[in-house]
Amino acid sequence: MTPSRKQTLIVALIIPIILIADQVLKIWIKTHLQIGEEIPLIGSWCKLHFVENVGMAFGMAFGGSVGKLLLTLFRFVASIAVMWAIVHYIRKGAQTIFIVSLALIFVGAIGNLIDCCFYGLIFNESYYNVAQLFPPEGGYAPFLYGRVVDMFYFPLFRFDWPEWVPFVGGEEFEFFNAIFNIADSAITVGIAILIIFYLQQEHKKKKASKTEENPQETAD
Repeated sequence: MTPSRKQTLIVALIIPIILIADQVLKIWIKTHLQIGEEIPLIGSWCKLHFVENVGMAFGMAFGGSVGKLLLTLFRFVASIAVMWAIVHYIRKGAQTIFIVSLALIFVGAIGNLIDCCFYGLIFNESYYNVAQLFPPEGGYAPFLYGRVVDMFYFPLFRFDWPEWVPFVGGEEFEFFNAIFNIADSAITVGIAILIIFYLQQEHKKKKASKTEENPQETAD
């Protein structure tokens, strides 16, 4: 098997596996829990906690209804760009780890894009009741205005800041308070791999440059 065919196979496995896992869990959460309900997994620090957000990864908001539309369109354009990059770099013979990082970012973007595009059409609200899939009265939002389903919550520890601490004195601090989903995790891991890959390449370039500048030192 050629390297390009091997990379294509890896991408063809990564994308559907993560996408199916992401959507199955989101649909299960949406059809079994109301917003704010949670299921403990490991003690009090590892939970499934159902929330929905209209913004970016990890619940970050972005500019109201107009911002929501722009963000959804940006996800769509970015997904196309990343898919093009995957095909382009496979053809160029890029390293497999680089291709994997792009595939993770792509499938994460697609996972959340599905929520934004279709969840408002196929679900009713999850406030005060468990949502119904394909409700007879229709969904809770038009096309492109659906909310992203998040559920993973890891509040590892919390404490109150001392009163004498500037700006935050007396306030509660919780680590880690972001709530996210499988798609968010895929994007985060993909970006982390991409950064590590870039730093490694830069290190190799600097090392090669020093070798060219000082060939005698290398020989010694």
